[in-house]
Amino acid sequence: MTEQQADTNPSGEGTPRWIGMALVVLAAISTVGLGVGWNASTHAKGAEQALLEQNKDLQQNVEMLNRRLAQAEQSSAEVQNEVNTVTDHLKLAQGQLANTRQQTKKLSSDYSEKLDTVQSQLATKASADDVTALGGDVNGVKSDLATTNNNLQMARGELGTLIAKDHNQIDELRRLGERDYFEFTLAGKGNKSKAGSLMVELRGTNPKKNQFTVDLIVDDMRLEKKNRAVDEPIYFYTPGTRAPLELVVNQVGKDKVVGYVSVPKAQPAGTNAASTSGTGE
Repeated sequence: MTEQQADTNPSGEGTPRWIGMALVVLAAISTVGLGVGWNASTHAKGAEQALLEQNKDLQQNVEMLNRRLAQAEQSSAEVQNEVNTVTDHLKLAQGQLANTRQQTKKLSSDYSEKLDTVQSQLATKASADDVTALGGDVNGVKSDLATTNNNLQMARGELGTLIAKDHNQIDELRRLGERDYFEFTLAGKGNKSKAGSLMVELRGTNPKKNQFTVDLIVDDMRLEKKNRAVDEPIYFYTPGTRAPLELVVNQVGKDKVVGYVSVPKAQPAGTNAASTSGTGE
C-alpha cells in the first residue's frame, strides 16, 4: 500500500510534463511567427520602395513624353508654316512666269503686225519718197524686233525672270519696266556696295572656277551666298516681302565682281534707291 502511494504521488504533484513541452512548442511557434512577420515586413517595405521608384520613373517618362509631344507639335506647326510659305512663293513665281510669257507673246504679235503693216504700205506706195520714209519705219521695226529677239534669247532663271549678261541687256530689261535694276561693282574683299534697299559685301572670288562669295545685308540681317557661279541668279526674300529679289554677278576677277540686283516694281527699293546703277561705299 505504501509503495502504491509512492508511485502515485509524483504524478499528482508539481507541473505535468506535457505542459512544459507545450510551452516549448508555443515558444518555437512564436519565434517562427516573429521571424515570418519580420521577413514579411521587410519584403513589404522593399516592395513599397520599389513601387515608389517605379512610380517616380513612370512620372518622369510621362513628363518626357509630354515634352516630346509638345516639341513634335511645335515642329509640325513650323513645318506647316514653311510649306505654306513655299507654296505661296511658288504660286507667285508661276503667276510671274505666266505674265512674262503673255507679255512676250504680245510683244511678238504687236511687232509682227507692225511689220506686216509696213510691208503692206511699201507694196502700195509708188513714190521714192514714200519708199524712203517707209524704209525708215522698217529699219525701226527691225531694230525693235532685234531687241525683242535679244530679250527672247536671254536666259531665264528658275522663277522665269530674264537674266542679263551685260550692261546693254540690263538697259533692255529696264525698258520692259517690270523690275528695277541696281548695278554694282565690288573691288577688294570686305568692300560693300548699296543696291536698292540692301548692301552687298564681297567675301572672296575664285576666277579659275568663275565663282564668288558675297554677303547680303538687309535690316541688320546677313545672308551668306557661298561659291556661286557667274550668271547664276540668286533669289532671296526680305522681311515683309512676297516677291523675290534677284542678284546676278556677270564678271568675276581677282577680288572683284560686277553684277546687279533686280527688284519687282511692287517691291519698295529704299529711300535712297534709284533705277540707275548703284554706287559703292
